[in-house]
Amino acid sequence: MANTFKNYTATDVGASPATVYTVPASTTAVIIGCNVANKTGSAINVDVQIGSTYLVKGAPVPSGSALSVLDGKIIMETTEVLTVTSDTATSADVILSVLEQS
Repeated sequence: MANTFKNYTATDVGASPATVYTVPASTTAVIIGCNVANKTGSAINVDVQIGSTYLVKGAPVPSGSALSVLDGKIIMETTEVLTVTSDTATSADVILSVLEQS
């Protein structure tokens, strides 16, 4: 089994769910970090989901600040999708760090 550390990003996230990461076929992923940065001059609220399950819902991110979504690790299985949505257009950048095992 190969273990690979990777980062995935999404820029200008807004009101439509942005797919940050989809677990590849025959792979299990361990999320080690997920940060959402507010690029605007006012506070935003963000949702982070795996499928239809929320990791955070309506979490406030102050202007010019960032939110670390995880306190621990989360396992994702093949084909699961992580999405991020903001309540403000083109307001957030996201970086997701994962360990992929295939």
